[in-house]
Amino acid sequence: MAIKGLSVYLNSTYDDGSRTEQVERAAETGAAAIEYRPWHDEGLDDIVAACDEHALELAYLSGSRVPLTDPARTEEAIEEGVRSVERAREVGCPTINLSPGPTQDGLDRETQLENTIEVLEAVAPAAEEADVTLVMEPLNNAVDHPEAFLSSSYEGYEIVDAVDSPNVKILFDIYHQQITEGNVIQNITDHIDAIGHFHVADVPGRHEPGTGELNYENIFAAIRETDYEGYVGCEFFPTDDPNECVRQVGSLLRSTE
Repeated sequence: MAIKGLSVYLNSTYDDGSRTEQVERAAETGAAAIEYRPWHDEGLDDIVAACDEHALELAYLSGSRVPLTDPARTEEAIEEGVRSVERAREVGCPTINLSPGPTQDGLDRETQLENTIEVLEAVAPAAEEADVTLVMEPLNNAVDHPEAFLSSSYEGYEIVDAVDSPNVKILFDIYHQQITEGNVIQNITDHIDAIGHFHVADVPGRHEPGTGELNYENIFAAIRETDYEGYVGCEFFPTDDPNECVRQVGSLLRSTE
């Protein structure tokens, strides 16, 4: 088993140039793929064409517009989820984020949880048919996302178990889970079958690995010891030249082979 390689999240990595220029810059880093939001962007076809030109994969899409937590919008959330899967299949993207979204004021947590599961259960057959993996991302409430419904990876694993589809998994963002829970290596290795994608950034600041408290050499080595075969996505705010920061992460990842 082997990690497919590094992917570069265009939105967080680059703050200038066109998206197609950013794809070219990502290719210069030696990364294997790019990531992008939103999936409903009219310019996505141009990004895909640029990926083809530079021999990059499109590893991940996000950009949900309808919360899964609101029972008043259940059908809308299902329709949006199915459309996102169809778009991912059209552009050859294996992974799309379908996270619960914000907590709904005035609703108990159990109702929101049940609605999230209902939406994912309804979208899962389309994902299975399209060979697209839906991932939910737990977000930290302490620093960046106080409104997020899902912050615990462990609750995320319970949702995955409840939906019971091979195409519904967790996006394990190591930055968020370090803030929320810590103990990331054991968490990852104990639950790797429920993890469909990784995002990396250091704590504090959400900058590139090596700028904070996390030992990414050990984390990458631990992931390599599992059966994970997906991408490792760079979703961080570079402190220096973006491409050089990505290259450094790529070198660190390769050093654990």
